[in-house]
Amino acid sequence: MSSQVQVNYRKYDGTLHWNLRMRRLGEDEHGVWLGLPADSVMRKGDGPEVPIECAHVALFPRGTWWTAVFNAPPRSTEVYCDITTPVEWVSPDEVTMVDLDLDVLRKRAGATLLVDEDEFAEHQVRYGYPADVIAQAEAAGRWLMEAVGGGAEPFGTAYRPWLAMVADGTAG
Repeated sequence: MSSQVQVNYRKYDGTLHWNLRMRRLGEDEHGVWLGLPADSVMRKGDGPEVPIECAHVALFPRGTWWTAVFNAPPRSTEVYCDITTPVEWVSPDEVTMVDLDLDVLRKRAGATLLVDEDEFAEHQVRYGYPADVIAQAEAAGRWLMEAVGGGAEPFGTAYRPWLAMVADGTAG
C-alpha cells in the first residue's frame, strides 16, 4: 500500500494555501509522483473541504520553480502547473513550497495559457518578493509555456501511467 503525503502550498508570508493528502505513487527522472482518485478533497488554508471530482496526479520535481498536476477527463484542464519555489521535503510524508501565483495550464482542447499575472504583480508588492524570486518565477513561466505547449516531457505522455494508477484504482 502506498503511503500518504501531506502537501502544503503556502503563500510567501508563510500562510497555508492549498493543502491536501495524496498517495505516494513513485519516483522517476522527473521527480516524485503523488496521486488522488476521483471524489477526493482538498482545502484552501483552514477553510472547508473542496471536492475534487476527477482523478489526478501531481509531480514534484527536484530543484525547479514549478509543480504540475495532470487531470483525468472529463476535467477541461489537462495540465495545471503552479509556479512555486523549489519543493522542500520536510519529511518523507510532507512536502511544501511557496505558491508564486503564476500558473501555466493546458486545456484539453489544446490551448496553453499563462494565468494570474495580475495576482503575481499584486503579491510582489504585498509580500515584497525579492528580485531574484520574481526573475525565477518569470523564467519558469516562460519555460513552462514552451514545454507544456510543445508537449515536452513530462507534459507529453510521461504522466499517463501514473494517472492510470489512480484513475483505475490500482494505487493502494
